Amino acid sequence: MSDFDRTAEYVSHHSEEEGKAMRKTIWVIFWVLLGLTTVEVSLGLYWKDLGLMWEFVKWTFIILTLVKAYYIVAYYMHLKHEYKNFIYMVALPYIVLVAYLIVMLLAEAVFVHNTAEIL
Repeated sequence: MSDFDRTAEYVSHHSEEEGKAMRKTIWVIFWVLLGLTTVEVSLGLYWKDLGLMWEFVKWTFIILTLVKAYYIVAYYMHLKHEYKNFIYMVALPYIVLVAYLIVMLLAEAVFVHNTAEIL
């Protein structure tokens, strides 16, 4: 069976209304991501002019980046409508990696702090 036959079979099971709804969703997500990126870039360029503290800017970047990652993974990688076990299987390596990086960060911070006291 060729790829064209599989595509034709897939298309025959979906209506035009479903296609329009999906395309509309993709465009809405595109505009949301564009807006979030615009906020990030503007904040990066003008945070000093606005008199914002660096801590606020840093946490805003982290939160906006996580929101953008969610939208990309959920809608463009099509994981929003997958089974929960599959989502956990995809997310688990990243969760373990983040936990490992936090442990390493804390271990190094303690080492640097103790070294600074000795010197």
